Amino acid sequence: MLNLFARETVSRVTDPIGAWLIRCGLTPNLVTLAGTVGTSVAALWFFPRGELFVGTVVVTLCAFFDLIDGAMARAIGGGTPFGAVLDATCDRIADGAVFGAIAWWAFAVEHNSSAAAAGLVCLVSAQVISYVKARAEATGLSADGGLVERAERLIIALVGTGLHGLGVPRAAEIALWVLAVLAVITVVQRIVAVHRSAR
Repeated sequence: MLNLFARETVSRVTDPIGAWLIRCGLTPNLVTLAGTVGTSVAALWFFPRGELFVGTVVVTLCAFFDLIDGAMARAIGGGTPFGAVLDATCDRIADGAVFGAIAWWAFAVEHNSSAAAAGLVCLVSAQVISYVKARAEATGLSADGGLVERAERLIIALVGTGLHGLGVPRAAEIALWVLAVLAVITVVQRIVAVHRSAR
C-alpha cells in the first residue's frame, strides 16, 4: 500500500544516489547482497542480545540498500531477470532474519511467549504474502496489493522494536500483534485477488 504513495517521492532521493553508485562501478546485485548481509547480521546480532534500539537503527540503515539497488537498476535502463530473482530471494532472507531475531528476543530474552508467538506469525505470513504473489505471477495470474507489503511490515516492526528499545513498555509486543493481524488479512486479500484473477 505504501508503495503506491511513496514510490515517486522516494525515487527523487534514491535515483541520484543509484546513478552515482553506478558511475562508481558498483552493480545493483552487489548492493542487494550487501544490504541483505547487513540486515541479517545486524538483526541476528543485536535483537537476540536485547539491544533493540541499536539493532533497529542498524537494520533500518541496511534496509535502505533495498531502495538503492532498484534505483541503480533504473539508472542502467532496467534490471535483469536474474537480478529480480536475486532481489526477491534476498528480501525473503532478510525478512526471515529480522522476524526470526525478534521472535528469538521475545522468547529467550523477554520470556514473553505472546510477543514471540506474534513474531512467528509475522515471520510465516511475510513469507506467505510474497509466495502467493510469486506463485500467482508464475501461473499468469495477479496477486498485487494488500494492507501490508514489505515496506509496511518492516516499518511497523522496527517502530515497535525501536520504541521498546527506548523504554516504551510493550511497544514491540503491540507492534508485532498489530502486524500479525494485518499480515494475515493481507494473505487473505492476496488469495482473493488470485481467485478473482483466475476467474
